[in-house]
Amino acid sequence: MSSCTDRSGDRWEIYPSGSEWRWRRVASNGRIVGASTEGYTSKANCIANAQRNGMTCTPQ
Repeated sequence: MSSCTDRSGDRWEIYPSGSEWRWRRVASNGRIVGASTEGYTSKANCIANAQRNGMTCTPQ
């Protein structure tokens, strides 16, 4: 799993789910406030989708 924290304090997680990649946005209170609606075949495509949905940090 890769993650990063954006300026608002939300943590973005990029994680494998079976043979696909997914992302989720976790608020500072620990609640999931956003998530991918589909799996991606590559980590790069997953990160690109997260960026289109507001991710401003770079996952490590």
